[in-house]
Amino acid sequence: MELWIPITIAAAFLQNLRTAAQKKLQGSLGTTGASFVRFGFGFPIAIAYVLALHFIGGRPFPELSWSFPVWALVGGVAQIAATIVLVHMFTLRNFAVGTAYSKTEPVQAALFAFVVLGERLTPASIWAIIIGVVGVMLISVARAPLSWRSLATALLGKTALTGILSGALFGISAVAYRSASLSLGGEDRIMQAAMSLAVATTLQTIIMVIWMAIRDPGEFGRVARAWRASSIIGLASVVGSACWFTAMALQHVAYVRALGQIELIFTFATSIFVFKERINVFEAAGCVLIVGGILLLLSSA
Repeated sequence: MELWIPITIAAAFLQNLRTAAQKKLQGSLGTTGASFVRFGFGFPIAIAYVLALHFIGGRPFPELSWSFPVWALVGGVAQIAATIVLVHMFTLRNFAVGTAYSKTEPVQAALFAFVVLGERLTPASIWAIIIGVVGVMLISVARAPLSWRSLATALLGKTALTGILSGALFGISAVAYRSASLSLGGEDRIMQAAMSLAVATTLQTIIMVIWMAIRDPGEFGRVARAWRASSIIGLASVVGSACWFTAMALQHVAYVRALGQIELIFTFATSIFVFKERINVFEAAGCVLIVGGILLLLSSA
């Protein structure tokens, strides 16, 4: 098994935990504050990770390039915007569906990666991504009444368009982060990914602090009062991001993000085994399609 596969699965699992915690935290924080905690409480850990790789692991710092900070900034801004849109989407509809719409990202990421990086996919990989996205969309309409009008509303309504926007921004972010990592000198993909993560999360924290100071200074106090939950989100976020960055430094963005759809399987497993909730036939069929798409993807990657 190639290294990027278990790393991506771990990233998806941690992202599921982080997103669920962010949704819960949004009750005590605004959308901006709930988005900020993943960066503000995570960047010190990201910096410590780079230092540990260098001073303990003996890995040399990668050689910087002029394009590196540009790509890191583009990725950071796109991820901030995507996170804010995603957190806002939770106010429009439930957690599983909100996450599902954002999972149109692999198709959009594949297009962005082709345009920016020239990354091409095999026909089997393209079909795998399409199958996974169909599964995602099937889940998204599973609770809607069976009528053409309700299906059109589910697929073209405000929640759908907001989710698609979130997926597009996450796709841009993923491609920018891979570009940032690949722009660094050397062959150590793990160190390149760690450096990209540290710089990006630091830039994101600076941007979010300035934004909150201008728009809602009172949010700092609310974030401080929720420091325990915020710390957990920050830890899960930065460890998950380290996994995403490393996987995307090792493999094409589209493959990584397509495999990352396994997060939805974790979401429904939590609903069934932890919260004792039932899923309907369409949700089960969507999960089967996602798993089938992932298996096809892994066989063709």
